[in-house]
Amino acid sequence: MTKLSVNINKIATLRNSRGGDYPNVCDFAKDIQAFGAAGITVHPRPDERHIKYSDVYDLKDVIYTEFNIEGNPIDKFIKLVTDIKPTQVTLVPDEIDAITSNAGWDTNNNKEMLKEIVDEFRSHDIRTSIFLDPELKFINSLCQINPDRVELYTEEFARQYSNNNLNAIKDYCKCAEEITNSGIGINAGHDLSLKNIKYFKDNIDNLLEVSIGHALISESLYLGLEKTIKKYLELLL
Repeated sequence: MTKLSVNINKIATLRNSRGGDYPNVCDFAKDIQAFGAAGITVHPRPDERHIKYSDVYDLKDVIYTEFNIEGNPIDKFIKLVTDIKPTQVTLVPDEIDAITSNAGWDTNNNKEMLKEIVDEFRSHDIRTSIFLDPELKFINSLCQINPDRVELYTEEFARQYSNNNLNAIKDYCKCAEEITNSGIGINAGHDLSLKNIKYFKDNIDNLLEVSIGHALISESLYLGLEKTIKKYLELLL
């Protein structure tokens, strides 16, 4: 079964829109785990417009499944991760003013920096994943960086799937095969939803984990949080 990690950034966005501490991200994390999710994902950004750095410290004490912290490895982020020591850190090259993550790493041009960061986190026994576009040109440098995992950036797949064009999955399949053959695990995330998750999972061998936030929280407005998580778990079997 592919593991489901739920990104709770949108819960923090809702909270921040009114100030105060409601809805409470720690309470949501507890419920999400109780409903069967295998992990919690957060993506603190430098401006703290949704998840705050203080939230990440608070969440450390309530997450008993897998804790995945995403972000660009600036100094502040590296300190946060080494303080918390989550199960996994996912390195994402997001720009400071980006609304959401919109590209994977160019591992060819960032190889030395990424290898240094991966080695640093590995020395703290933290599993490290690299956010990556499904392009074969990055595989050689990726192998030299040697992360534990790759998170395939799935926005293009989701966009094409919604237009009834399934050709996009081919690039993901090729990339996933090469990455797996290199001994690196496969994660995936971005715009995966109840509508497309089963097709993606059924076509990507050795898919270990998906991280889903925006779609899952949006779907929960209609279906309820517990029911939505159960639907994902059924599709990820």
